[in-house]
This record gives sequence, C-alpha cells and structure tokens, in this order.
Amino acid sequence: MSKHYAELRMYVAPEPIERANQQWLARILERLGLRRLNADHLDLPSLWLAPELLVAQTCGYPLMTQLRGQVRVIGRPRYELPHSSNGEHCSLLLSRADNPRTMLAQFYNSRGVINGHDSNSGMNLLRHCLAPLQRDGRFFASIAISGAHRESLRWLREDRADLAAIDSITYDYLARFAPEEVAGLRIVTRSASSPTLPYIGPLGLSDVQQEQVREAMNLALQDLPQVVQTLGVQAVLPASEDDYQVLLDYQRQAASLGYTNIQ
Repeated sequence: MSKHYAELRMYVAPEPIERANQQWLARILERLGLRRLNADHLDLPSLWLAPELLVAQTCGYPLMTQLRGQVRVIGRPRYELPHSSNGEHCSLLLSRADNPRTMLAQFYNSRGVINGHDSNSGMNLLRHCLAPLQRDGRFFASIAISGAHRESLRWLREDRADLAAIDSITYDYLARFAPEEVAGLRIVTRSASSPTLPYIGPLGLSDVQQEQVREAMNLALQDLPQVVQTLGVQAVLPASEDDYQVLLDYQRQAASLGYTNIQ
C-alpha cells in the first residue's frame, strides 16, 4: 500500500471545518487503498510540489502565477453556501459596521489590509474592484499585510484598517461557526466571481489517475453526509488550468487601468 501526502490547508477554521476535512481525507484514502504520509514538516509550496502528493488545495492565483505547468488540477469544489455556489466564489469587501463610508468609492484614501500579495481573494479580486476607482495608481492611504483572512478581520474589528477583501467561503464558515469573528462588520460590496480553489495533484498524474482521485473524493462525500453538511461541498467538479485564466484576465484589466500593484 503506497503512501502519499493528502492535505486540505486552505480552510482550516473554525474547528468543525478542520475536523470535517480530516474525515473526508481519511475516507478518500480508504477509497483508494492508500496510506497517508505526515506532512507537518512541509510548508505549502513544498507540499504542492512534492512528488508524493496525492491531493491538496491551492489558491487559484498562485496556481496561475507560481505553479502553472508544475501540478495537475484534479477538480474544484462546488460549495453551496450563502455567498458561494456552482463552483464559484468571490471576495466580500468588508468594513466595520460603524464606518461612515457606505460605498466603495468613499473608501479612497482609507486604510487597507490584505492577507498577502499572492492571494486571489484577498488581493487580486480586490485590485480588480478598486482599479476603476484608483487615482494615479493609488487607492489607499496605507496598505498593510496581515498574513491571513482571519487576521484581516481582526484588524477591521480593532479599527486598525478600514477595508479588507475576505474570501466568501472563509466568511461563510466563520459566520456559521465563529460569528464573533465577523460581528460588528458590514459587507460593502462583493467582487467579481472566481472559480473555487482548485484541488491539485502531481504533474505526472495521468488522466485515469486524475479521474480516480476525483471519483474517490465524490464517493467519500456520498459516504459522509455530515461532512457535506459541515463543509458545504456538494461535489468535486472537473476542472483545468483553463478555468483559472479569468484570474489573470482580472489582473490584466486592473493593469490596463493603471493599477498594477495594490496600494
């Protein structure tokens, strides 16, 4: 019985989400007759490119900017959550509920916070939203990097920032299982739609193996209705890099308006 890395690290909180992820992975491996390697020593880039990888989840933006041609897309999740459905999600642009600004244009010259420059939902979709509103390549008076969506939310709650773009799936999970983390915040607007975060495997995965892994993921969901209920993942849809070209289109559209770097 061969051993592989199998990790779902994109959505790991609150605790019921992480527990459901682990139950799903265990059943996927059981379905495939495989054993799981401990990946605690691997950071995300090392995990994504490990030859022993079976399945992991990455963000669509690094898929197209850092991993393109180096991994195989297995599929993408079809979440059915309040702000995500049919294999699509978005960013929710949030502020404090007591912020006097109510329209996005009014946040010009405010304090922005992003989770990281390599994030589609935290940066790329936000940049696309702000591009028509920027002036001379700038929108914010200041921009900070929090390192994580939950940290960006904390910055908003603590009035250390005025505006942040939060992945809609993260928001929906927190609103359900940890509502205190989004309490006192308001959705200003939502971004353009984006394909949900892809599941990937090693580049050498054959078409047959790709289908086997995706089928095991779907059969495991059928086995675990409580996992479906918790994660909101109804199915793993077929997907390829081509589905994520739209993320580079958003990048180019922002650049064409003079907004290459979020600032």
